[in-house]
Amino acid sequence: MTSGTLAGGAILRDARPGDEPGILACIQALAVYEREPDAVQNTIEALEATLFGPAPQAFAHVVERDGQVVGIAIWFLTYSTWTGRHGVWLEDLFVDEGQRCLGYGKALIASLAAVCVERGYSRLEWSVLDWNAPAIGFYRSIGAVPMSEWTTQRLVGDELAALAAAV
Repeated sequence: MTSGTLAGGAILRDARPGDEPGILACIQALAVYEREPDAVQNTIEALEATLFGPAPQAFAHVVERDGQVVGIAIWFLTYSTWTGRHGVWLEDLFVDEGQRCLGYGKALIASLAAVCVERGYSRLEWSVLDWNAPAIGFYRSIGAVPMSEWTTQRLVGDELAALAAAV
């Protein structure tokens, strides 16, 4: 269980049922920040099923301040065939613009590092947009290094369906 008190009386904790609206608001704000304001298709119901259903496959830590979710780290497990151990993929890290520079982002990512260490996972990984200099600077400040020889690949939409049909 993740928990802790942060600056301004904020609380770092595992997400729980009822947090879905705040989590979705953070996801939507992140999409705006990442210049994709219309890309979010997620819903409160989908978050409820994903995070709190009978067999969750994704997880979230939140920072709550004054009863509002103001920061999120949404993550899921990966597996390394090279190490033979799981890792954590950080899908989204976001802190509300008015709550930044209070240590909330660092606390969220540190909570995921703690999950890795406690469970014997071999790595914590995520992606960052090339133009996001503030995030890149933050990640360098905590010791993260870029995987410069690796490029993320993705299949979606028609290409995904076409490849699935080729089986």
